[in-house]
Amino acid sequence: MNTSSSPLGLHRVIEPPGVLPQAAWRLDASPPIAPDEVRIRVDRLNLDAASYRQLREAYSADPDKIRRAVLDIITTRGKMQNPVTGSGGMLTGHVEEAGPQSPLGLTPGQRIATLVSLTLTPLQITDGLRKWDGQSEQVPCEGHAILFARSIAAVLPDDLSTELSLAVMDVCGAPALTSRVVKRGAVVLVVGAAGKSGSLSAAAARQAGAARVIGVVPTEKEAALLRNPATAQSPLVDEIVIADARDPVGLAEKVEAAGGPADVTVVCVDVAGCEGGAILSTKQGGTVIFFSMATSFSAAALGAEGLAADVTMLVGNGYVPGHADFALDLIRTTPSVRQLFERRVTS
Repeated sequence: MNTSSSPLGLHRVIEPPGVLPQAAWRLDASPPIAPDEVRIRVDRLNLDAASYRQLREAYSADPDKIRRAVLDIITTRGKMQNPVTGSGGMLTGHVEEAGPQSPLGLTPGQRIATLVSLTLTPLQITDGLRKWDGQSEQVPCEGHAILFARSIAAVLPDDLSTELSLAVMDVCGAPALTSRVVKRGAVVLVVGAAGKSGSLSAAAARQAGAARVIGVVPTEKEAALLRNPATAQSPLVDEIVIADARDPVGLAEKVEAAGGPADVTVVCVDVAGCEGGAILSTKQGGTVIFFSMATSFSAAALGAEGLAADVTMLVGNGYVPGHADFALDLIRTTPSVRQLFERRVTS
């Protein structure tokens, strides 16, 4: 590693030189830290949903092959960045060492979650992922990671389990941006409403004053997650639409029957091909927020043009000031979301 450091992590880039860490093919993940860096003793990764789905499909859900593939990516690239999806995830661990010039305010021993992507975080795994069964996005492991001066991390709360906190923080940008965009009285459509980012976005829309929240799910099994008898007095969504989000016309017709089209559509699915349906289900002058790493932004832009759709399209970049605290508060105050998360984390 170079003796001089960059707050952006440029000194950790090995190949190709001169690019930002996220765009780099390979990073230097060696343990010695620069004065403005922090080294984390890693105990768990949370793989991005699109990345994990791609790996499961590519290796026919074979856990040994999935484990080897993830380990090979990290070993080869010095970070966890799926070369097919381009996405990574996040991690938890304890602060092992903090440089004297680090602006992150972290101290040794603190248990933290990173709020920046694994695609730009130098990472080394030392246990061969032997504790991971390959059947979940959450990966127990041993190793270390490096945070730069411009990285973001949050101290894990004491009142929530590590697994639950990690699952929430992995998607905390989605509800925060949804809350910012949704206006009182809006009709909000959440595509993938039974997922992690989708359920939090639905709760955020409700809290922001949405008049109607429509949740789209692909199967009856997913719909059942949204129908929670214990929270019937405060349902997460007003209407549940079971539809293939890759079928633009079919989706738009079902959304209209459920009270759409939407003022705001939030796309939180981990499959490709949902851009057209989201656009077609949104009112003229409305807004579509894409939170999925499976989104093709060229397909979204050209699709909107081809449909003569006057919609504002936003890319959810995962960061909104205060996003972690906002999402954790939603989990604490919205029983239906918490139960949904706990079912997914423990399943």
